[in-house]
Amino acid sequence: MNSYPDAVEQVILFLKQLPGVGKRGSERLVLAMLEWEKADISAFSSALRKMAEDITPCPECGNCAEHGKLCPVCADPRRDISQLCVVENVSQLLAVEKGGAYRGRYLVLGGKLSPLDGENGENLNFPLLLERAALPEVKEVIVALSSDVEGRATTAYITELLKDHDVELSRPAQGLPAGANLSFADGATVAAAFSGRVTIKE
Repeated sequence: MNSYPDAVEQVILFLKQLPGVGKRGSERLVLAMLEWEKADISAFSSALRKMAEDITPCPECGNCAEHGKLCPVCADPRRDISQLCVVENVSQLLAVEKGGAYRGRYLVLGGKLSPLDGENGENLNFPLLLERAALPEVKEVIVALSSDVEGRATTAYITELLKDHDVELSRPAQGLPAGANLSFADGATVAAAFSGRVTIKE
């Protein structure tokens, strides 16, 4: 039997799905929300609805973008179009941006290869990666995936995928410990890793 009314329990279950939020944490968040004014709860609900309706993947890289528009990175003419950084998700893209050492463009894969979890690559942005890597202006593809088993397997797959493309293939080097998730690295660490990146293939 639930300790809370069904309406409260449903919100707790939704919040529990967020990274780093467990049962206790989601309960605390919902109990705090219950102390809000009804107008604030309504505004929060409207903001979530608007996000669901208006935010879609950027057609060029997969980053978050307003519906029908390019993301801020792809829309910025000052970015270095010769560099393409491959990341697993938007949180990793933001981690690289916080580092401040990279000024190229991105390709968000949408995950990584993980056969045990049923991810064999069919739902990942490999076709878009091939399309972007084939552009004549792209000279370097930086594979900035997590250094866990799945990340290394995906990096190996991308290396094979791009073996016939005329691009230098590299990855971040120093600063990122083995098995680290790039999403949680601090800006200075990411900057060091990108500055010291090593070549996978030329």
